[in-house]
Amino acid sequence: MGYKTKISVLTGLSAILILVFLFTDISGNWSYILSRRITKLAAMILTGAAIAFSTVVFQTITNNRILTPSILGLDSLYMLIQTFLIFAFGSMNLTMLNQNMNFLLSVGLMIAFAGLLYKLLFKGEQHNIYFLLLIGLVIGTLFESLSTFMQVLLDPNEFMVVQDRMFASFNNVNDELLIISSIGLAAITLYALKFLKYLDVLSLGRDQAVNLGVNYDYVIKRLLIIIAVMVSVSTALVGPITFLGLLVANVAHEFMRTYRHHYLILGAVLISFIALIGGQLLVERAFTFSTTLSVIVNFVGGVYFIYLLLKESKKW
Repeated sequence: MGYKTKISVLTGLSAILILVFLFTDISGNWSYILSRRITKLAAMILTGAAIAFSTVVFQTITNNRILTPSILGLDSLYMLIQTFLIFAFGSMNLTMLNQNMNFLLSVGLMIAFAGLLYKLLFKGEQHNIYFLLLIGLVIGTLFESLSTFMQVLLDPNEFMVVQDRMFASFNNVNDELLIISSIGLAAITLYALKFLKYLDVLSLGRDQAVNLGVNYDYVIKRLLIIIAVMVSVSTALVGPITFLGLLVANVAHEFMRTYRHHYLILGAVLISFIALIGGQLLVERAFTFSTTLSVIVNFVGGVYFIYLLLKESKKW
């Protein structure tokens, strides 16, 4: 099966799931139900595309198919921000806080953290991408520890509010935040297009990329900033989905079987749509909202992560 045929199959499957999601089991007020479903669908498409794109690019930069951008600690920082707001001001005051302000605060702090991390670690001439990942892992663990410390001190009712924010949800996406996120992700995607031509070469490794004339440090820094913005916006919009990127990026590699990133990224984005829309259909129609989409994605992704670890261990 050729690459274009594979993309056509994924596109057709995505279109079928979108039509099923929008137009099945509608009873009552069509306009209200459709508007709610379109909002959910738009959130899934934005989040799925951002996570798939950022994970494929991140794995190319690190030359490792097990790593995802969550290792930079952005998910942990998001939970720390939400926990601190409830710990310091209470859930009632946080509920009264404008959602747009909460969104902008979360995105701003995550991007500022990523920028500071990159600036400090890339300050010298010699830097190592794996040192950046190690520091991100350590700081992410610190953020998780601080979040846990504040969570054990919370009132049980307050903790329930924090717990709701630990898992991604597409059921209560704010329309205004969706518009802001769309504009932000569209802008960063346009900026990212100029660097896509380097990805095939970057997948060969640093030395080969430098020898082939790529300004390696310049391109890597810009791609890391793009990844940080995409992960920050998608996480602040719906919440953290830890294993979605790992799942869709690796399935895309296995299905597309190519090094060409314009096929690989497009395949990963379409697989992400299928995973999110199909998963949401299961949550709504099969499980009748008794669980959340992030639980299903993290369960499947976690099992797949273990499979990847066992598969890689056999090579040693």
